[in-house]
Amino acid sequence: VQLQASGGGLVLPGGSLRLSCAASGRTISSDTMAWFRQTPGKDREFVGAIRRGASTSYTNSVKGRFTVSRDNAKNTVYLQMNSLKPEDTAVYYCASGNGRLILSTLVRAEAYDYWGQGTQVTVSS
Repeated sequence: VQLQASGGGLVLPGGSLRLSCAASGRTISSDTMAWFRQTPGKDREFVGAIRRGASTSYTNSVKGRFTVSRDNAKNTVYLQMNSLKPEDTAVYYCASGNGRLILSTLVRAEAYDYWGQGTQVTVSS
């Protein structure tokens, strides 16, 4: 499967962005789809994920502000980011993995088989 992330950009603190991750090559409706982010010199950090049954998980720092959703008809996953903070600045990556990943596993980058190319999100005044 090929994943294409888009939607990043420059936004003021408190603003919103919606990232998209469009898949091609096969359907991702049964996959666990996740978003990670990375800043220079740091490891890739788990942001949120949606399982095959549409249940979601988030890292604590984005709970209540970010929402992961999927549109199976469009073979696309989204990350809606609201109330953005400067510390959300990073390159955001989408990833695809086994649909049955458990919580202790789905937060780990090595659990995912396919990755998008990343999209830059910058939160700054």
